[in-house]
Amino acid sequence: MADVTDLVALMKAIAAGDGATARTLLDATPSLATARLARADEFFIPECHAQVYEGDTALHAAAFAYDCDLARDLVTRGADVRARNRQGAEPLHAATTGQPGSANWNPDRQSTVIDYLVEAGADPNATAKGGVTPLHRAVRNRCSAAVATLLRAGADPHLTNDHG
Repeated sequence: MADVTDLVALMKAIAAGDGATARTLLDATPSLATARLARADEFFIPECHAQVYEGDTALHAAAFAYDCDLARDLVTRGADVRARNRQGAEPLHAATTGQPGSANWNPDRQSTVIDYLVEAGADPNATAKGGVTPLHRAVRNRCSAAVATLLRAGADPHLTNDHG
């Protein structure tokens, strides 16, 4: 059974782009593919360059890192593309994070992982806390490639969040 230390180690490997270590951890502890962070408070993992929330999964981390190969592997191992964290964000929301010029931003990889997640069953109109959709996040983060990819995937540009 996976514990928080194992899951954080997996998330760090994913953030570092170390697919070999990530797969070794997954092979050693298969339940990591479906494990969720269970801490009551959110925390920052410097190696992941992101705030991590209760309920986040390795698939959230792979989506945030734009690692489509690992995302596929995780889904094959049972990861839920519709898993929600404490904020209600799904892996597709994580894939729309990052800003042009930031450490992990890569528009081609971002679009590829977005396409894959939608193909695997993610809802481009899924709403997180505050009614925020992946498209809202992509627009807020000025990720034009993600915006275009989400629109092609069926994201509704007319949906509003709790602020209109």
